[in-house]
Amino acid sequence: MHVGEKHYRTLWPKSERSAVLQIIDQRQLPHDFVIEDLPDVAATAEAIADMHVRGAGLIGATAAYGMYQAACEGRDLQKAGEFLMATRPTAMNLQWAVERMQAAAADGRDLYEEAMAVADEDAAWCRRIGEHGFELIRNIAASKPAGEPVNVLTHCNAGWLAFVDHGSATAPIYRAHDEGIDIHVWVDETRPRYQGAQLTKWELMQEGVPCTLITDNTGGHLMQHGMVDLCLVGSDRTTRGGDVGNKIGTYLKALAAFDNAVPFYAAMPSSTIDWNIVDGIKDIPIEQRGDHEVLRARGLWRNEIVEPLLAPEGAVAANYAFDVTPSRLVTGIITERGIAEPTEAGLYEMFPERNQG
Repeated sequence: MHVGEKHYRTLWPKSERSAVLQIIDQRQLPHDFVIEDLPDVAATAEAIADMHVRGAGLIGATAAYGMYQAACEGRDLQKAGEFLMATRPTAMNLQWAVERMQAAAADGRDLYEEAMAVADEDAAWCRRIGEHGFELIRNIAASKPAGEPVNVLTHCNAGWLAFVDHGSATAPIYRAHDEGIDIHVWVDETRPRYQGAQLTKWELMQEGVPCTLITDNTGGHLMQHGMVDLCLVGSDRTTRGGDVGNKIGTYLKALAAFDNAVPFYAAMPSSTIDWNIVDGIKDIPIEQRGDHEVLRARGLWRNEIVEPLLAPEGAVAANYAFDVTPSRLVTGIITERGIAEPTEAGLYEMFPERNQG
């Protein structure tokens, strides 16, 4: 996607076969665009844990490169994989990428080429997600009166900043915008890290997509008044039964959508699906982060980044980073192969090679 007039992916090697990985430091957005060098696996693990990079596909691609860095350093790849996977325990793409790199090493394959393949596949899969999800938006547009936009509500950031390129939930939006469909996006601010306000809003503006920032609690009101045609969210881990683990607050959006008959779709590459579990509420691990993210905000004030305290001094806060939306509230799951029913049978029909009986 674009920053100004220039196309960027979210990560790339500093040079051919370099151990140094370059990323967009997302902590600095939207006020500053900073490219950061990650020279080794320790720096890469820290970048994942501290959310210099975040988002399902990007975490996976970054971890894949981290495994290449570990190999360059002569590290034990089993221990390096455990080190990386401990950084963000909910993220399925991270586990998937680490295990893929370990398998590649065991087979004697070139780990640099494998890490590049992980990144290229992520971008290609997200482009296909955009193609499949575009059909939903086109059909809604055809049913609306002339001059009325298709209104899409998002939560958190499942845009190109969360993947290598295109994004998952945003890929259909970008495709529709490129095709000339009149589309408008309601962007949840997404407390406590404000990924919607700071990342989704920024990247949609870079692409010229009409969008409006809203507080996290506004979505239900908009749906009650017919102001949302479609909810599109991403996922950090989805079960083979169709339960969707995503940024905290997604479940509440799904409940509001269900109550108001608004279609609710989760978009993700198949690398996000955990084929080993079926019950997401019981089995998806939910990351708990530091309470400072809840107690403090972060933003620009008089040309300086500040972090004012929001609560009384000494307050205690809980910071559950994700929740699980049961499959019964999900209309469909948009993957690189098409739109699947959010059931075990539906996902196995889309990915029959995963069905081991």
